[in-house]
Amino acid sequence: MKNIGKYKSSTGLTQHNISSDKDVFWNMGAEILYEHTIKLGLGIVGKGGALVVETGVHTGRSANDKFMVVEDSSKDSIWWGKVNASISEENFDKIHKQILTYFGERNLYVQDLYGGTDPAYRINVRAISPSPWHSLFIRNLLVRPDVAELADFLPEFTILHAPELKVNPDEVGTNSETVVTINMGKKLVLIAGTSYAGEMKKSVFSILNYLLPEKGIMPMHCSANIGKDGDTAIFFGLSGTGKTTLSADPERMLIGDDEHGWSDTSVFNFEGGCYAKVIRLSEEAEPEIYNTTRMFGTVLENVIIDPDTRELDLDDNSKAENTRAAYPITSIPGTTEGGVGGPPKNIIMLTADAFGIMPPIARLTPEQAMYHFLSGYTAKVAGTEKGLGKEPVAAFSACFGAPFMPRHPSVYGNLLRKKIAANEVTCWLVNTGWTGGVYGVGHRMPIKYTRALLHGALDGTLNDVEFRVDPNFGFEIPTSCPGVDSAVLDPRGTWENGEDYDKKAAHLVDLFRANFKEYEEHVDDSVKAAGPTL
Repeated sequence: MKNIGKYKSSTGLTQHNISSDKDVFWNMGAEILYEHTIKLGLGIVGKGGALVVETGVHTGRSANDKFMVVEDSSKDSIWWGKVNASISEENFDKIHKQILTYFGERNLYVQDLYGGTDPAYRINVRAISPSPWHSLFIRNLLVRPDVAELADFLPEFTILHAPELKVNPDEVGTNSETVVTINMGKKLVLIAGTSYAGEMKKSVFSILNYLLPEKGIMPMHCSANIGKDGDTAIFFGLSGTGKTTLSADPERMLIGDDEHGWSDTSVFNFEGGCYAKVIRLSEEAEPEIYNTTRMFGTVLENVIIDPDTRELDLDDNSKAENTRAAYPITSIPGTTEGGVGGPPKNIIMLTADAFGIMPPIARLTPEQAMYHFLSGYTAKVAGTEKGLGKEPVAAFSACFGAPFMPRHPSVYGNLLRKKIAANEVTCWLVNTGWTGGVYGVGHRMPIKYTRALLHGALDGTLNDVEFRVDPNFGFEIPTSCPGVDSAVLDPRGTWENGEDYDKKAAHLVDLFRANFKEYEEHVDDSVKAAGPTL
């Protein structure tokens, strides 16, 4: 094979059993990866300079096609079940062999990167793909080594990415022609049959989520930022709840928007970039993220573009509701140096409650924080996922990121509770969803109110106001906040009919209690008692 590039590693691809007479492009920058993407007909340049690509049939993660390998080093530590489905070493090896054959017939693009900004806990990751735009994506999303570190870069984990290769499920024990599988023993990730780039970065997240708890590090699906006084805040939340939007605050410095670790001394970003949802993105409400969609180096997935004018239409979801922008974190003004901050003073748990029951903000006890962390609640509404009807559907994802948590949720929950106590952290639940009624009747919480409430929580303003106890969930709700209409702080009062609110609240309480039964044997009585009651 012909190795091309100024920044080749001395540890070549032969150690990965890859051999061919094709070209291998090492650690290429955005300019060359743009050129190759356009030449291969895989993308076009949008107005302002972003690279616009399509991911085909897979416009989001393939949750039913993700597997952990049953192997001796990890099998006793993994939370097996619907989240972490199993695949045998034999079938993993069959898929591996097919990918090696697939690679032997194609030019390849290699990126040597770090997963994690903290040198004490990061892992060396090598990503290999025949797709230049996927190479740019992972280059944007992970942490780039210094030039001097590339020459002798030694990968600890390797991602083999074969987007166009379709496996035979009958031969390799998968559910479809698509597969994403992690072998912790071989330190190898195999991805085949999907062009959705998020699978690459989420695989690294899953690896760190497995490794770090043993070192006393809390891995988190969260965004994080720092205030002017050096106070760190972390924002847990599932997709669509506002993690990226609310952490990109012009009054605070961004650490990262999606994945972090919490050590004894710091909160550190796992990534060097951001992967933001951009459907219906507003320049007025989210100017920092909006600007990245008109910026050279950004990869835009499934965004509609006029082929003649190259104008972008962020409101058009005809290709996908889950349109995305992948960009280096430095594209956002006011980011922290090195992606590191101190231990948090505040934890924000975000939910987009489409039932209109949750208050716009509530203060949690440590026990309530663990309860809601293990619950990981939000709601899905029509248009966000195939098959959803007009009524909202409750969605519970343990630790606000169950698909990426190889260990049992109680491992992460107990670690979080320990760290909250050690650092005297204040915890808040924030509803960015609906008020005044359920989805279709009420309306979305105004973002100006959410920002004002967050500022009040983070700068201490809310510590000086009166609170009341919610009769259903037991958490404390402020009765006033500067810049916020006090009426919105009482969700029941925003409904036209209070009895309708009570019925829907009882329904949501039942959903919470049914979901939490899975975790009751793993928590103490104080956490059980912190849940909602009728």
